[in-house]
Amino acid sequence: MIAIYTLWLREVKKYFRSKSRIIGSLGQPILFLVALGFGLGPVFQKAGQGNYIEFLAPGIISMSILFLAIFSGISVIWDRQFGFLKETMVAPVPRWQIMLGRTLGGATVAFLQGVIVFLISFLVGFQVSNWYLLPWAFVFMILIALLFTAVGTAIASVLEDMHGFQLIMNFLVMPIFFLSGALFPMMGLPKILQFVVKIDPLAYGVDGLRGTLGGVSQLGLMTDFWVLAVIVALLVAVGTYLFNKIQV
Repeated sequence: MIAIYTLWLREVKKYFRSKSRIIGSLGQPILFLVALGFGLGPVFQKAGQGNYIEFLAPGIISMSILFLAIFSGISVIWDRQFGFLKETMVAPVPRWQIMLGRTLGGATVAFLQGVIVFLISFLVGFQVSNWYLLPWAFVFMILIALLFTAVGTAIASVLEDMHGFQLIMNFLVMPIFFLSGALFPMMGLPKILQFVVKIDPLAYGVDGLRGTLGGVSQLGLMTDFWVLAVIVALLVAVGTYLFNKIQV
């Protein structure tokens, strides 16, 4: 378990050492909150949907976690190219502990990013409707972080090229985000699009955050929780298997 803690601590320290990385990763969420929140807010309100900032903020929090978590897999390729991964893999510890330590570290960083965006959202007018559900909101943020960190690590485990990883991630990340209901309500969509949204794992994270922070859940909080929990368990298992197959 020392290996898990060491790798977890390494990922967290690496995040806090890079001030430019922290500031840079906050640019896009702030832009979405301000530009979309105030730009589309009047239209959303005229359509009878209420305050768009209240609706948008959980989706942007999920987006910030998604982006940082899934791109944490780049560190696997980076460490492979510079030899650090080889030094780690030859250590007398099971590979699953190495993968778990990396996943927990990346998920912790992504979760902290989500908390920062959550706090920033108050500056643009977001309000929590159910403070007693705030701990559950953090649970959903952790599940989103674990899920997509495991996805990023799993994909990076079978790739050796940094550019190939970025292309695949961009192909996955944008559809996952835009089809999660983060920017638009799930109600009233065409049936085919409703089906696509319901097979998007991020949709359950967005709906869970929206239900715990804003009091509006379209899929059901327990459904959101169990779907995310099962997918996290499956992807961590798949990621561990693929990580064990890495040739260094």
